[in-house]
Order: sequence, then structure tokens, then C-alpha cells
Amino acid sequence: MIRVTNLIKNANSTRILRGVTFAVQPQTVLGIIGASGSGKTTLLRCLNGLEQIDGGAIECADVRLESSLPKNEYARRVTDLRRKVGTVFQHLYLFPHLTVLGNIIEAPTHVQHVPRKQAEDEAYQLLESVGLKEKARRYPETLSGGEQQRVAIARALAMHPELLMFDEPTSALDPKRSAGLRSLLRGFVERGHTMVIVSHSIGFLEGLADDLLYMEQGEIVEQGPAEQLLNSPSDPRTKDFMAQAK
Repeated sequence: MIRVTNLIKNANSTRILRGVTFAVQPQTVLGIIGASGSGKTTLLRCLNGLEQIDGGAIECADVRLESSLPKNEYARRVTDLRRKVGTVFQHLYLFPHLTVLGNIIEAPTHVQHVPRKQAEDEAYQLLESVGLKEKARRYPETLSGGEQQRVAIARALAMHPELLMFDEPTSALDPKRSAGLRSLLRGFVERGHTMVIVSHSIGFLEGLADDLLYMEQGEIVEQGPAEQLLNSPSDPRTKDFMAQAK
């Protein structure tokens, strides 16, 4: 469960997020859409603790972040949060000097102190689930963009996160690969994961997201069931965005 209440984020003298409030139910997918500069990625970075909030509160994976917390306590809770949330960034940040297998077992063995054999066994299972078991000994630079994307997903899943977050997951993918990724992610939701996906691709979110949240200038313009926002949004600004995005 994710619950965000009156979230405010500033950058110097500019307010990036302006009192954002929403909730995400367990085992569902929330898609966050909006034009560049609307605050989508900043919101995601607040949810996973990469940005410290300046107002309001976030409850995410049973961890509560509040702007009023002392610095040390905020940092402690962020550390707790990151053990429960997996994030796949637009720039995948795979370690180039490690094999695919090495990338996946790096965090479980060094952060969670999982025995190497156990971590490798789980990594092979994850690679099989994303169709890349035979690429375990390859290096990231030898993989296509779509394959690297799937490795990044397997790496995030290796930490057994309660929540998965994605920032523009289709940026490096062609339409065929995007459709494959959508099917893959839907399968993970059916196995119990909750997801938040920032995407510029309406087509990718259609059939994947349960709910959509449309942002402009750091504010939520409209939110609700995906089918409703995709087919009959109520706010004129959402209608304009959908018409241009499709």
C-alpha cells in the first residue's frame, strides 16, 4: 500500500510538487503520466527516498516519511524503505564490469548477505522468468536495449521488493519489445507485486495500469481508473493531453 498526503517538494526557490495526494492499492499498477517537467520523475524519486520531501507525508511499504522528521530518523527510514522498494531507472545503471549474473547477485550478497550459491540460484530463476537465462555470463554491453531492460528488472526483483517502481521503462524499446515488457510486468503483478510506472507512452500503460494519475506543473489534474482516463477523462487538460499523446 502506498499513501501520499499533501506532498511538497522544492528545488531551490521553485516548488516542484504542490500538495500531491493519492493512494495505490496492493497488487495494482499506478501509471503516472504528464508532459516533461510536470513532476513525474521527482514524485517517483520521493517515493523511493532518493529525494527528501519538504512537506506532507509518504507511507510506502509500511515506512512513513514525514518532512518534519529529524534528519537522522529520516535517513534511517529511507534505508528501511530501500530494502522494500525496487526501482528500475530510465538509465539502467547496470555495472559494465560485471556479467548479467554478477549484476543481479551484487546487492543480495553484499547488502542482504545472502549466501552466494543461494543468490546465484535465485538469479537464474529470475533470468529464466525474463527469458534471459542463457545470457547469464554475458556483459551488459553485449546485450540489446530490451535485454538490458529485462536484466535491470531481474536485478530489482532479486531484492524481493514489496513494491516496484519504473521510470520510463520503454525509452529504449521498440513497439514489439514494449508489448513484451507489458506482458511480463502484468505477470509480476498477478504474482503479488505492486507497481508505480512513470511513462510517456499511453499505449504501454493501456492494458497494464489499473489506475492513472495525470500531472501538470507539479499538481495532480486528474486520477482514477485507467479505462476512464484513457477513454473519457473529465478534465479538459487531461483530454488535451490524451488527444496529443495517442
